Amino acid sequence: MARRTPAQLYALIFGAVLVVVGVLGFFVEPSFSVGDEVVKGEELLLFEINGWHNVVHLVTGAIGLAVAGSVLASRTYCLAYGGVYVVVLVLGLVALDDRDVLLKLIPINGADNVLHAVLAVTGIGAGLATPAQPAPTTMARAA
Repeated sequence: MARRTPAQLYALIFGAVLVVVGVLGFFVEPSFSVGDEVVKGEELLLFEINGWHNVVHLVTGAIGLAVAGSVLASRTYCLAYGGVYVVVLVLGLVALDDRDVLLKLIPINGADNVLHAVLAVTGIGAGLATPAQPAPTTMARAA
């Protein structure tokens, strides 16, 4: 059995966690309100959530799970996911001064911003720690 790369582990672990969090989030806050009607104050552990936030978790987690079997796809996922979360972090820091709602859809708080920073750094790190070219296999071919 081949060993998993850092990117594959990241995609598998964070993908699974995000899917679970997305599903559990709908039990805590299923609202899909937008703009000034965004429901705030409902938290899953320390993090602000709503239906849109739950969908983001489900989609990004499902993508992670889908690419976890491929070295190159998981590396791309980690680098892209990390890059997107750098942007989300910056937008989140700005949104904290604008009624704590990201893009008039997703409620956020300081804990979300810390998590986004961790996701960005670890995603980019796992992507960079995974070679762009997979190592050649040493398995003998069947005659």
